[in-house]
Amino acid sequence: MSEHRRKPPPPQGGGRAAARRGQSGSSTGRRAAPRGATGSPSDSYGASSHESDSYGPGGEERPYGGRAEARRSSQRSSGGRRRAAEPAGRGGRRGGPGGAAGPGRGRGRGADPGRKRIIDYPRAGKYGVARWVPSWKLVTGLFISFFGGMVAVAGVGYALVSVPNVDETANAQNNVYYWANGSEMVATGGETNRQNINLTQIPKAMQYAVISQENKTFETDSGIDPKGIARAVFNMARGGETQGGSTITQQYVKNAMLNDQSQTVSRKFKEIFVSVKVGAKLSKDDIMEGYLNSAYYGRGAYGIQAAARAYFDKEAVDLNEGQCAFLAAMLKGATYYDPAGSTSIDPSGASPEANSKRALRQMQDTLDKMVEYKHLDPAVRAKYTKLPDWKNPRSNNQLSGQVGYLVDLAKAYLINNDIVSADRLQQGGLSIYTTFDKKKVDELEKSVQKVRKANIKPKERPKTDKYVQFGGASVDPATGAIKAIYGGEDATKHFTNNADATGAQVGSTFKPFVLAAAMKWGVRDPDLGESQAQDERTVVSPKSLFSGENDLKIKTYDGAIWKNEEGKEWLQENDGQQSYGTPPKYNIDLREAMRESVNSAFVQLGMDVGLDKVKEAAMDAGLKENSLAGTSFPSFSIGISDPSAIRMAGAYATFAASGEQREPFSVAKVTGKDGPIYTHKDKTTQAFDAKVADNVTDVLKTVVEKGTGTNAQLSDREVAGKTGTTDGNKSAWFVGYTPQLSTSIAMFRLDDDETKKNREFLEMFGTGGQEKIHGASFPSEIWHDYMEQALKGTKPEPFPTPEPIGEIVNDVPTPTPTPTPTETASASPTPSPSPSESQTSPSPTPTESCQFDWQCTGADDGGTDNGGTDGGVTSTPTVTPTGENGNNGNNNGGIFGGPAG
Repeated sequence: MSEHRRKPPPPQGGGRAAARRGQSGSSTGRRAAPRGATGSPSDSYGASSHESDSYGPGGEERPYGGRAEARRSSQRSSGGRRRAAEPAGRGGRRGGPGGAAGPGRGRGRGADPGRKRIIDYPRAGKYGVARWVPSWKLVTGLFISFFGGMVAVAGVGYALVSVPNVDETANAQNNVYYWANGSEMVATGGETNRQNINLTQIPKAMQYAVISQENKTFETDSGIDPKGIARAVFNMARGGETQGGSTITQQYVKNAMLNDQSQTVSRKFKEIFVSVKVGAKLSKDDIMEGYLNSAYYGRGAYGIQAAARAYFDKEAVDLNEGQCAFLAAMLKGATYYDPAGSTSIDPSGASPEANSKRALRQMQDTLDKMVEYKHLDPAVRAKYTKLPDWKNPRSNNQLSGQVGYLVDLAKAYLINNDIVSADRLQQGGLSIYTTFDKKKVDELEKSVQKVRKANIKPKERPKTDKYVQFGGASVDPATGAIKAIYGGEDATKHFTNNADATGAQVGSTFKPFVLAAAMKWGVRDPDLGESQAQDERTVVSPKSLFSGENDLKIKTYDGAIWKNEEGKEWLQENDGQQSYGTPPKYNIDLREAMRESVNSAFVQLGMDVGLDKVKEAAMDAGLKENSLAGTSFPSFSIGISDPSAIRMAGAYATFAASGEQREPFSVAKVTGKDGPIYTHKDKTTQAFDAKVADNVTDVLKTVVEKGTGTNAQLSDREVAGKTGTTDGNKSAWFVGYTPQLSTSIAMFRLDDDETKKNREFLEMFGTGGQEKIHGASFPSEIWHDYMEQALKGTKPEPFPTPEPIGEIVNDVPTPTPTPTPTETASASPTPSPSPSESQTSPSPTPTESCQFDWQCTGADDGGTDNGGTDGGVTSTPTVTPTGENGNNGNNNGGIFGGPAG
């Protein structure tokens, strides 16, 4: 063995362990001499530790203090990992008094400059902030890696997708609608209508219209818009939709090739890959032809040929430039661009007027862009400055009669309540279980047709009987389910659903909400300030007295004469200029005022309660705020608002259900191929205490038993209801209910030509051969005929007996004056009284044949409505006798001395 490999002799004195023990026992804390030092213990005391470590046996000097130290030194000199020396006392050897540190065993943490790392981050040899700033090499490398990875992913995605078969996915499936009993009503994809045609049959103007408006680079791009895609992905990241990232190619792929219409990142990337492949494999002509044949234009029209028929009843090849620009606008979303309007989906935002303005603006913008991009001659463009004449045919004959209105109503309910989107409905494949009762729908239609056929003769009386419309709805008070509607003569001919929003004012059928407000909150104390009066109120009893005087000066709650913004006093007129009650104050109780539909009494009651509270009561019952007029005028209380027939039936159903309010609904359940999608859950709100609602019902029973609504009496059960006619005789209503069913019937005249702007309601004087149409005539007749059949076979149920409520307001006896006749217009000439008769004599007593004045008028079966905006016209002067204690005939206010119900 060579000399330098020879092992040193073993240490004396027990080796290193003994040396450590010796050092630990030293009073100076010095370590014993390492292995290889002198064997004499005295040697360790005779020299410094440095000296002891530096010499071998016999005093021979060694360069290192042992093999371990030699290894460490070798590592340091060869670039190995260096360990920083620990502080003295932690493993490094201490020197003598000078404290010099020897080569100890400290643990250093510095970076090893000799070792190579794949990613130099945090950066070696840098300190502070610079240590964490990536180098340009690192940034470049990461960018190249990311870009390469994206290219690889795109390549794989492109390779995996294929161009789908349009014929397998382009045709929308049917949605199946069911009646309430589970039988099938109709199978339809929302009036799906598609007929593909060749590009040669599609006008160039149509092609350039969509290019100019949707994708001006279509003829040169690759099929995708990178900026648009980035914008769409950013929108999705913020929780929005992917709108704004589609070229014509992408829209074609989405419309005709992808079943999945969800707004997700994965679907968007699939659309991108398919679009790129479609752009590479199909010609631009093929893509344009496919897009125009698969796009949805509204009205159930898929494709340009179906759209041309639906809007203009012509072939697509015959469309002119203006019509092409118009149809390009429909691609933005027919709900808000179809001039016919989509009031069932959005009554205020999608009205015919609003949609027409949007469509014209979009059409003009498209034409201007066609000129800008050199696709249309300016001289041709100048011909089209207004909307083209459009038609409104429905393409699906299965939706004729009432079925089309029912389907529209169900679709609107699903869309408006965010249950199923319009796009999802267009895809089809849904089973939609409605609340509609086929028997009731049929009976309601028959009842309307019976009255129309017998009385409305537009050919004989074109000035009075043309444009007559009816609408109606039935709601179950126990659930809120809409059981039947009448939307019009035929959904394929008359396109507005008359059971939904029409704009027809409801007249005196609004008065029950005034009474409900007076019973719920009460009238204000006229002796208190406004703020205090809001809190201190007197709940009103139906026996409370109010003036029934014609041309009554209406007062604010504190007694001041109400004046309009022009400073004019408000004089409330009763129908037929008739006063009710006992002169000179003409006091009449609220039961009698409701029975005779006296305007002045309810207008003053509304002012005493506060019109804000009247409005709140109407909304609590179920009317929508956007259908209610402003509360700036006293006439708010007598029905200048225009809720729909459905909402009126639903609001009266709240009274029928003893104050429990339920939202009307038309869909009970929706299922798809993967199972249930939606099931209706009953949500009930206690709008009024049962005491309030039941008292309103009890008063409305009087209207039917012996008031303006006698035509609505049913043969075997109790009925509560109210007649209504509006100012100018432009609409007439009857709304009534039993405990099991609430139904409203409306009648009005409105030009059926929906293409006309600013259509107005027309007067109905002379309509149907009657001097005046009122709620007690045709509407109540239809209501009666329908309800007799709709409730046939169901057990009659009584209304709840109401608990006494409130205080008798204004219960101040008045002197008994000499009765004064109240002159009203006569329906027909009457003979002058004989010399022995007196015009101041009282009306017949209850024992005589004419207990009530409408029994003496000789009116037809329609009856005569004797008060309020829905009042008829009496044929002879009426005398209002003084009743006992000034209370109009009896304690309950029967003005002719009979029972007041």
